[in-house]
Amino acid sequence: MPTRSIRPDVTAISTLIQGWLAPHLDEKAAAWLEAKRHDIAARAADWVFFSSFSAVPRYLGKAELPLHKADLDAAGRARPDWSPLGWSLDQAGRTLLLLANPSDDAAVYGARMDAVFNAADVGESVTLYQALPLLPHPERFRARGAEGLRSNMVSVFNAVSLDNPFPAEQFDENTWNQMVLKCCFVGSPLHRIVGLEGRANPTLSQMLVDYAHERWAASRSLTPELWRPVAPFATPAMLADLERVFNDPDPALHEAGALALASCPLKPGHALLATRPDLKARIDSGALTWTSHARDRMPDWRP
Repeated sequence: MPTRSIRPDVTAISTLIQGWLAPHLDEKAAAWLEAKRHDIAARAADWVFFSSFSAVPRYLGKAELPLHKADLDAAGRARPDWSPLGWSLDQAGRTLLLLANPSDDAAVYGARMDAVFNAADVGESVTLYQALPLLPHPERFRARGAEGLRSNMVSVFNAVSLDNPFPAEQFDENTWNQMVLKCCFVGSPLHRIVGLEGRANPTLSQMLVDYAHERWAASRSLTPELWRPVAPFATPAMLADLERVFNDPDPALHEAGALALASCPLKPGHALLATRPDLKARIDSGALTWTSHARDRMPDWRP
């Protein structure tokens, strides 16, 4: 079940984004953006919002929004688990326009958001899904978030599933499980799923093991991170799979298998880990963690 429903502080978030953008906008772009925010907040007609939302890249460009650790720390304080790292200038500007919409009337607000989601192109969709944890009335967007998971565009799927606290807070167990499984299928990094361990569950554990068996049967590789949400709910039958991981020539799989066994509740799992004292020693000392494993072994590492 969803873990919580946070009501974001739209004013604080908007102030942060505006401050991040300001040094990177020329006078014309800054004036245009501020005028459109004012018009939208003053309940301008739908066409004003839609046309402005579409026009943002023409005024702001698509360069990456430079952010420092202090900026990311401020983002996490303004909205728990929110990380705008990797956002572009146009994505930040579009998010400001989204947040300018009055939300006091939930029905009117919802209808406008439905319309912009329905008309969005790929780039606009990425912004919309990235912004889900920032929008008022978050429970209203559960179905929208699930819709994004069904996209055949990986960029859209990743906007929902990665670096985004919305799924862990709002998705039911089935939707969550399907999201994690699809991350494995399309090659999206599991370490960037917010709340991965907190939302782990026995059904997901079995789904991922079944997926591993399918990959092995087809002589195909699988991400070492797959074992991370499996471990807390491992069954005796799954220990044979983890032993197979230990026998794989890939050292990244050896580390993942050891980390999984370290959090496995079964005593035979601890005995299996003891057969690799080198890895066990690194785990016991804190030198090997899922975070260090992702940092050193995963190509899409992001702090």
